[in-house]
Amino acid sequence: MWWVILIILVVLVIAVIALYNSLVTMRLRVKNAWSQIDVQLQRRFDLIPNLVETVKGYMEHESEVLTKIADLRSSWADAKTVDEKSKLDTELSETLKTIMAVAENYPDLKANQNFSELQTELTNTENKISYSRQFYNDTVTRYNTKLEVFPSNVIASMFHFTSEQLFEVDNQEAKKNVKVDFGK
Repeated sequence: MWWVILIILVVLVIAVIALYNSLVTMRLRVKNAWSQIDVQLQRRFDLIPNLVETVKGYMEHESEVLTKIADLRSSWADAKTVDEKSKLDTELSETLKTIMAVAENYPDLKANQNFSELQTELTNTENKISYSRQFYNDTVTRYNTKLEVFPSNVIASMFHFTSEQLFEVDNQEAKKNVKVDFGK
């Protein structure tokens, strides 16, 4: 009889250890996924001074856009949470779109090799950021699901695991349907 109780206790301890370790592993994957977003966003911020310097000579009367980029870049260092960085990312994406749109009015700028290379690098970086966001959100969803399902939810609450926040776009304009009009 004692052997049966001992075996049951050993199996329970092994199950608790396995569930705990899987939760820790998933939490670390979430942190790694966030780190990948952070790396790509930092890469974009590192490219911005070069873009601004290239554009500055052509867009002297567009200085408010360049100032906004500098302000956003400065705010990045102070942002600590996923939500803060998400909001800054959204603002910066909109501002970079403005620069690219304004660049259309400057044929010499569009022909500038540095601007063209920077535009390509930024496009590649934006694609990497998009993939990193998707990977992060997938990882967070798997982790948060594990925190909610039985029996791992029992272990998660015992060891105070908390859910993670998804990286969400906080821009209502980006969520609207795009109107395509070929009549022009």
